[in-house]
Amino acid sequence: MAAAFTHPGKRSWQYIASETIRQLIVYTLLLVLGIAIMLPLLWTLSSSLKPAGAGTRFPPEFIPKVFVWDNYPHVFRMIPFMTFFKNSVIVSSLAVLGEVLSASLVAYSFARLRFPGRNILFLIVLATMMIPYPVTMVPTFIMFKLLHMVGTFLPLVLPPYFGPAFSIFLLRQFFMTINLELDEAAKVDGAGEFLIYSRIVLPLSKPVLATVAIFSFMANWNDFLNPLIYLGDSNMYTLALGVNFLRSFRGGGDLPLQMAASVMFIAPCVLLFIIAQRSIVKGIVTTGIKG
Repeated sequence: MAAAFTHPGKRSWQYIASETIRQLIVYTLLLVLGIAIMLPLLWTLSSSLKPAGAGTRFPPEFIPKVFVWDNYPHVFRMIPFMTFFKNSVIVSSLAVLGEVLSASLVAYSFARLRFPGRNILFLIVLATMMIPYPVTMVPTFIMFKLLHMVGTFLPLVLPPYFGPAFSIFLLRQFFMTINLELDEAAKVDGAGEFLIYSRIVLPLSKPVLATVAIFSFMANWNDFLNPLIYLGDSNMYTLALGVNFLRSFRGGGDLPLQMAASVMFIAPCVLLFIIAQRSIVKGIVTTGIKG
């Protein structure tokens, strides 16, 4: 009978040991996976500090023997970096504003209003995400050309004002978690739908609004194809397109210089993600909860 019982101290020691080993294995695997994911970024940062010609040497060196900090100011001498940066900020900011406003309005109607065919319309909106961009690229270009908008920022800024489907989906799922009794109480006090949308729903939806804004900013900041299609004047190039100029310049096609420009190009997105990662996680997690 006594053999059926284990000494409490022995059991707790074995449990602590096994739990420690399990956590050690899990964190080791996460560390290895994290390093693998970060390796391209670390390689870009390392290559940006190498001397000319060192980026294509074999065997490659991960840590440069000599740190060439002059690669970064040299980028500003090769291309009008600040002009491209300003263009990217203008395009991305206007696109974010349009996407948040339009997507939140459409999502509010799908989440809070009751009208015939609501679910069917929502499925049609979601179905548009399955259409590949190359299918609509040529018709969209023809439309903007007929409207005499090619060569301006309008083809880059206007589409987000028509409610991107993915943002509508995220916002609609979050709006459905907000208690409908708040709407009913506001209607008793005489509030209309727009007042409920602007004074009740939007203030309670800051995490998902931040998520949509960040996703939109990153997508427009990193967009290369659309500026390539619609912008002909180099003074209007966004940073994603302008950095590519370094490949064509004599003396600028060296890898370290391109990597230095790439580091400065991705820095705003990395900083934005670090600052707002809590809002991103909270906004994405809560969109899957319906209450």
